[in-house]
Amino acid sequence: MAHPRLDEVKTYLLDLQDRLCQALAEEDGGSGFVEESWQREEGGGGRSRVLVEGGVFEKGGVNFSHVFGEGLPPSATAARPELAGRSFHAVGVSWVLHPRNPHVPTSHGNVRFFIAEKPGEAPVWWFGGGFDLTPFYPVFEDAVHWHRVARDACAPFGDDVYPRYKAWCDEYFTLKHRDETRGVGGLFFDDLNEGGFEACFAFQRAVGDAFLEAYLPIVKRRRDTPYGERERQFQLYRRGRYVEFNLVWDRGTLFGLQSGGRTESILMSMPPLARWDYGWTPEPQSPEALLYDHYLHPRDWLSEAETHAKET
Repeated sequence: MAHPRLDEVKTYLLDLQDRLCQALAEEDGGSGFVEESWQREEGGGGRSRVLVEGGVFEKGGVNFSHVFGEGLPPSATAARPELAGRSFHAVGVSWVLHPRNPHVPTSHGNVRFFIAEKPGEAPVWWFGGGFDLTPFYPVFEDAVHWHRVARDACAPFGDDVYPRYKAWCDEYFTLKHRDETRGVGGLFFDDLNEGGFEACFAFQRAVGDAFLEAYLPIVKRRRDTPYGERERQFQLYRRGRYVEFNLVWDRGTLFGLQSGGRTESILMSMPPLARWDYGWTPEPQSPEALLYDHYLHPRDWLSEAETHAKET
């Protein structure tokens, strides 16, 4: 028997998917998202919504899934031995936006709920999620805006929440084999069950509801910035890092593939085009070097913004 509040979480997630798709499609101005419903043979299914060759987004996806079954994949039970022998439900919404203009950052987010049960034992459950920003030609004010929205979403839940989940995001979205972060971070949380179900669910909703406020103002500011082939090729090169992270380090990708999830939906997060160059380095003092020198490592964006404001 699933957690009695599972349906409540599922209702919120389906509504979030609707709201994200509506707002993103309006901003894009193209033909919108195409929906495909799917079923998982072992139990569950979902609805995938993908936007291709839009006015702003070269590719975007907002996916809902609810999968369940009697056994968990090795990637789950190795990290959490107490999950062995339990049935499970995993429900969530994940999204990724790959804009065409290199001056508009790529962005990703997800919110999810997991529960594993075994007769005669208390259920094991938690919430997880977050959102992160991956600029190619970064702008300081955009990173500050992104993190201010993230901080404000966390504020009702305690002064320590934003710093903790901001640091976790920086750590999680690091390409260890490159010794660089994927972007400028944001929020990441997992295994959240402290304080009871109601408080955890409220926090998940706060994070999910904050994404559009964090992302759309940046898109509006940068979508019409002129660019040329140099910027486009650098964007494709940096998209290669996005692919590397998702295939090498992302736990959600591994769990989805090992649990028999729908491959097309799991790999929806991949950019439509990417490239790799051997041994490439940016020209000193170039805009590309700015990204490498100042944006691909953790920074305290909000403290830096406050310092800058005082100095000016």
